[in-house]
Amino acid sequence: MFKRYILNSNIRVITEYIPYVNSISIGIWIGSGSRYENTINNGVSHFIEHILFKGTKNRTAKQIASEIEELGGQINAFTGKEATCFYIKMLDEHYDIGIDVLSDMLLNPKFAQIDIEKEKSVIQEEINMYEDSPEDLVSDILSIATWGEDPLSYPILGTNTTIKELNKEKIINYFNETYVPENIVISITGNFEEDKLIKKLNETFGTMHNKNKLNLSLSYPKIKKDLIVKNKDIEQIHVALTLNGIELGNDKLYTLLAINNYFGGGTSSKLFQKLREEEGYVYTIYSFPSVYKNVGTFNIYFALNEQYINSAMELILHEINEILKHRMSKNDITKAKEQLKGNYILGLESMSSRMFSMGKSELMLGKVFEPKEILNKIDMITINDVDEVLDIVFKEGILSAAAVGRNIDEYKLEKALGGRI
Repeated sequence: MFKRYILNSNIRVITEYIPYVNSISIGIWIGSGSRYENTINNGVSHFIEHILFKGTKNRTAKQIASEIEELGGQINAFTGKEATCFYIKMLDEHYDIGIDVLSDMLLNPKFAQIDIEKEKSVIQEEINMYEDSPEDLVSDILSIATWGEDPLSYPILGTNTTIKELNKEKIINYFNETYVPENIVISITGNFEEDKLIKKLNETFGTMHNKNKLNLSLSYPKIKKDLIVKNKDIEQIHVALTLNGIELGNDKLYTLLAINNYFGGGTSSKLFQKLREEEGYVYTIYSFPSVYKNVGTFNIYFALNEQYINSAMELILHEINEILKHRMSKNDITKAKEQLKGNYILGLESMSSRMFSMGKSELMLGKVFEPKEILNKIDMITINDVDEVLDIVFKEGILSAAAVGRNIDEYKLEKALGGRI
């Protein structure tokens, strides 16, 4: 059962007490990501995630890591398009140390000039690494093809140019604008003494003094039809496609997740069985929903040899038409729902997964659903719900596309896509 608290600083806390484990997972969620950036500071959210590990007024970078790891714990962070999360997992008996470290990182960052300059080099190397990963690269390019100049298209890491031009003033200004109590959620799952935990949180995060008012604007983008190709000297062609989707917080998303399991979400799905197992066109192919506040997409990714591109695209277009024409049978829907429930229930066995789910839901939606509520929403999916979402997602077909590979003929690729873009 989830419990909600408001600290003295107005930071929200969501807890779930699990008495039968000996661990605790703590996540500090901030509504900070590339969607809230601009062309001048793109990459600053991710940069701040890095720089907060470089030391505080009380701890060096080494001490931040060693105080957790020497107790057998783990500390890490990640940044997305709409949120940043700092998290630890450790033995429950040491959670007070974990809270001390995390609160020190967020409340007392040094932002030392020498660390900023060093971290620029680190992140530029990370950008270069992504350039060498065609699956990551095609995803970033697809964002541009799908969202154009909207902030949703901005790369989470930023660009070499924007990172180079970041300075201490830009970083601190953005930090002060986004790391405010009303934009922070603390999510905690595991074994703990409730009163002591909340007392500790108030002694640390409850003292946060940033009184700035949150003033982050949220765009309302429309999917644009575009095809972007990047020629790169690699063996395979990597292709990513965008179709319509469902936005975060919409109950239709559960229906889309069930459809995804059937269509391309796993090795038993239509796309995998047809394109890999039956025809041997690809090694990797999968589909997935991309879900954001007020907008969403449904995406397909695959990688293959150039000689199979036309045949693979023809078969993907065929499967899109087939699912629209023949729909999903009651038996297909039942199987997809059971698969979805099974995946969800297995995820509940991980304290970290539970913490991530709680924190993201509270930050993005302002509410958290109990597991029984989620399972009930899945059980309640009807054939009419499936038909409605199939029309939303597949009726307009492929809307945008991106490809990375050697000597790609853009005209031929557009033709392979059915000339729809």
